[in-house]
Amino acid sequence: MDYLNTYKDMIRLRGLTDNTVKSYCTYIRSFLNFMESELHREPSEADYDDLRHFIQWIQSSRGLADRTINASISQLRFFHMYVLHKPWDPTQLPLRKFDTYLPYVPTQDEVMTFITSIPDVKVKAMVSLLYGSGLRVGEVCNLRYEDIERRNLRVHVRHSKSRSDRYAVLSKFSLDILTQYWFACGRPRGYLFPKQSGEDRPIDTFYLSRHIHQHEEYLGWPRRITCHTFRHAFGTHLYENGVDLLEIKELMGHKSLTSTVIYIHTAATSSKRALSPLDRMGGPDNV
Repeated sequence: MDYLNTYKDMIRLRGLTDNTVKSYCTYIRSFLNFMESELHREPSEADYDDLRHFIQWIQSSRGLADRTINASISQLRFFHMYVLHKPWDPTQLPLRKFDTYLPYVPTQDEVMTFITSIPDVKVKAMVSLLYGSGLRVGEVCNLRYEDIERRNLRVHVRHSKSRSDRYAVLSKFSLDILTQYWFACGRPRGYLFPKQSGEDRPIDTFYLSRHIHQHEEYLGWPRRITCHTFRHAFGTHLYENGVDLLEIKELMGHKSLTSTVIYIHTAATSSKRALSPLDRMGGPDNV
């Protein structure tokens, strides 16, 4: 039995995207190799002791975080149920508790410095959409020419992570950069940012990630910025500028307001709105 391809077929039958298929295969490949090279057994023969042994093995050999371990357990669960057609007992391989951290969010001035100093107009156009429209990197890479609505100053985002279309705001600043890019880079009318090979396919996401890190080094900044940093900055700065959380939720395409509430904590103004009760009492001077 070709376990990996069967696994991929079952993921696709659920209608998940190619990126999700690729992500879901990360630790199943390792599991199949582990069963063959370490235990010398068929994956169909694996019991919960084997699964626990695998989880301990990848954590010790790769130093994975608890959140990543949970992702691998979820992949094993899918494999167990949809490929091996066995029931899953969550008490045998429980998910880990993990610490949560607030994302790094640059200030508005830092974002402007970063974008305006990018020398490559293509990279500048892509980053301006990450921040100016709050898009995910995959959404930027998959934009088509007709998705940019210049007259309405909005971006049509197709098949987003939440599996629904939405409209994102298009800043005039981004539109100006996009116009420069379009005339300078061949006037693309299919994918707005096509692969460099000339095929009618979207550019790879790692292209933008690589250039963002290179620009951090050029500016002499610590390596803290990712593509998703600009989406967090978009939501945070909207909140700092007084935009309602429900509106931010719609602009960002969040399914739940829970995902949007994080920007209350990352906003620089949030801690300044509340006055400590100690200060209301006059602090040490009143003791």
